Amino acid sequence: MSFLIDPPLLYGGGRVYARVTRNANPSLTRDAAAGVAFMAVFWGISVGLYLDQGWTRPVWRMCRASSGRDWMLNSGVFRFQWRNPGARTHAIAGAIFATYPIWLWLGMRHTRR
Repeated sequence: MSFLIDPPLLYGGGRVYARVTRNANPSLTRDAAAGVAFMAVFWGISVGLYLDQGWTRPVWRMCRASSGRDWMLNSGVFRFQWRNPGARTHAIAGAIFATYPIWLWLGMRHTRR
């Protein structure tokens, strides 16, 4: 995952989830559980990549990146400093991670309208 593709994937995932559950009885419990599952996967993989966890190596290598953080920040498109990022970069990354549930919710909301 990367900061460029995660928001559209989350939005699309929210739309698919809403379509699949469209005819089911409304359930906040089910929606919350699905949201938690989505976020566990996305945050788990993306934060793992950003922190250069060893188990993420197959993902970033497949994407031809130099590391997980390189993939998260640059996505093969940009040239941001990834080896020794400063506090500002970490703060921006944290802010982006914090928007992930919003993208999922927007996808669900758009489909259910």
